[in-house]
Amino acid sequence: MSLKKARVTMQDIALRIGVTKMTVSRYFKNPDSVAKSTGEKIRQAVDELGFVPSRVPSMLSQSASKAIGIIIPSFSNMVFADVIRGVEDEAIKYGYTVLITHSGYDLKYEEREIAELLSYGVDGLILTEPLHSELSMRRIHSMAIPCVEIMSIPKKPLQYAVGLDHSDVMYRCTKALLMAGRKLPIYLGVRLDIRTMQRQSGYERAMREFGYQPFALDSALRSNFTLARELMNEGLQQHPDIDAVLATNDDIAVGALLVCQERGIKIPDTISVLGYNGLNIGAATSPRLCSVLTPRYKIGRCAAQMIINDLTEHENVSERLVLPYAITAGQSVTSLELKLLQQQATENAQLLGAQNLPEICFDNVAEDGTADANGVERVS
Repeated sequence: MSLKKARVTMQDIALRIGVTKMTVSRYFKNPDSVAKSTGEKIRQAVDELGFVPSRVPSMLSQSASKAIGIIIPSFSNMVFADVIRGVEDEAIKYGYTVLITHSGYDLKYEEREIAELLSYGVDGLILTEPLHSELSMRRIHSMAIPCVEIMSIPKKPLQYAVGLDHSDVMYRCTKALLMAGRKLPIYLGVRLDIRTMQRQSGYERAMREFGYQPFALDSALRSNFTLARELMNEGLQQHPDIDAVLATNDDIAVGALLVCQERGIKIPDTISVLGYNGLNIGAATSPRLCSVLTPRYKIGRCAAQMIINDLTEHENVSERLVLPYAITAGQSVTSLELKLLQQQATENAQLLGAQNLPEICFDNVAEDGTADANGVERVS
């Protein structure tokens, strides 16, 4: 019968190097509180024994875990990789750990994950979906910790929010293509989550402003290339004179592009294709996909900074930060369309303004609209 191995303790560290347990404890609280030589011996013993100090005592004494929780809708959605990286890069600078889980685009699943993170005593919470159950909202309010909703801007955020105005972004993109002379742009949407529907509303608004009937094809299924092909083929069957595609994401845009190539449809001469998010896959297509570049890394950093500012009693510039977008310089649209898309992106950034804003919002500023998004809007 095997015996359960005992966990290495601070007492083991103390016995190994010939000091008291109190000395080891002081080292973990503040390395400068012990002699330099003693601290080096403790560090070596910790590495040799594989000791991992428990955070529980400090959590109990200080009511702080030094952890930020984030719930993303899916681990398979590459959009959130940059968001997580932004959160982690900002959090680690201030000594915070990031705990990550996912909701599966389901309110009840999110409800469970919120409860789990709160039970671990996270100091702040980042949510990537704008809709939550009543129970989730009560739990968050009862814990009295800072909470940031990201990616889109809810009409009534739980506390803080940072993201894009997806409806305005797609309105501007549709407007640019119509200004360039396109007559029948189609919108392709999937999953039908709130951000997809916000983009569709912007597309429809632009179409109606120019006197055209919107033509949107949607599916509640998860985004993939096969689904994109089905939607594009259906669109061409219903309206063979489609002359532009605005997709809710890059997967759908790439699928539409492949259908056009299979049918011998010239891109962008006959049909232009615009993606959304600016993922790396767009750089691998031929022609290279033109896409809306969303500032995902910056969203993550801003969200973490808002939480840390709240925890350290530093004032946040605003409770809601709306970030502008940019346009990748792809060849799936004409040169005129690219110019007009970039102009719309630049105009959007200028309207949002950049006064008295966090330092991280000024990265990669570009006047041509092709760099990462470069500012935020202050919303009172």
